[in-house]
Amino acid sequence: MSISASLVKELREATGAGMMDCKKALVETNGNMDEAVKYLREKGIAKAAKKSDRIAAEGIIASYIHGGRIGVIVEINSETDFVAKNEEFQEFGRDVAMQVAAARPLYVRREEVPTEALEAEKEILRNQALNEGKPAQIIDKMVEGRIAKYYKEVCLLEQPFIKDPDKTIDDLLKEKIAKIGENLSIRRFSRFEVGEGIEKKTENFAEEVAKQLKA
Repeated sequence: MSISASLVKELREATGAGMMDCKKALVETNGNMDEAVKYLREKGIAKAAKKSDRIAAEGIIASYIHGGRIGVIVEINSETDFVAKNEEFQEFGRDVAMQVAAARPLYVRREEVPTEALEAEKEILRNQALNEGKPAQIIDKMVEGRIAKYYKEVCLLEQPFIKDPDKTIDDLLKEKIAKIGENLSIRRFSRFEVGEGIEKKTENFAEEVAKQLKA
């Protein structure tokens, strides 16, 4: 069903959750406001949103090494040093580092994508649509849809979690915020790969990590 912007705004004001989370909740509940609020609370999103403005300046540097060939370090922030020592928080850091190793994101969130890179990608997608013979009047909508897919590829928070593809890293983050009870933030990461930039055989590291998890 079609969800109006005013309904999304009303739910956002009621819960403090993000626009996309509110829209998804309304879609999942067929526009029922009470059920949408319940949906957000059950997912931990409403609770997490209320904490999102609190400063998270403590935390850890987590790392992951894959087969001696790929190394990742990631900064995960919490509000207190006490939570930074929490085992579940540290496991979350390791999971995020593993995600970066396997899925190769370029940015943490879509707001970090440089305008030049975004416009260049839009131009490529627009030309692809033209080459496919798509009608001019629908090209902009096609580009918008493909840009959403682009964000899922290059932005860590929007990627499917390698241990549970039914949720994104952003979903996982909000779950941890709700469970741990503090605002948490993935601030930055660096990914290193042996021979990076040198032409070599391409391997699927996401599949390798998945095999390790099943072992």
